[in-house]
Amino acid sequence: MSRKDLNQDQRDQLAKLTDLPDDQIDTLDIPEAPAENWAYARRGEFYRPLKQPVTIRLDADVLDWFREHVKKGGGYQTEINRVLRHYVTEQERRRS
Repeated sequence: MSRKDLNQDQRDQLAKLTDLPDDQIDTLDIPEAPAENWAYARRGEFYRPLKQPVTIRLDADVLDWFREHVKKGGGYQTEINRVLRHYVTEQERRRS
């Protein structure tokens, strides 16, 4: 359904909601999404972060480990990025 499908009264209601601060919108009748719903979410399906090429110096043994342990079809750089993203996410989670 798009805004074109709404009648004028419905559009007016949406306009009023748009102007309200988030803390004044009553969402008590909307159930919380259970955590298991997120188990099937796949990163990258809708969100694709911008990749930036960098030069980074890594210990040779660490780089060798990633090159040897990466799954077939994937790249060791992608795996290093995945590990770093997990670390960043955990740090952010701990701060909040």
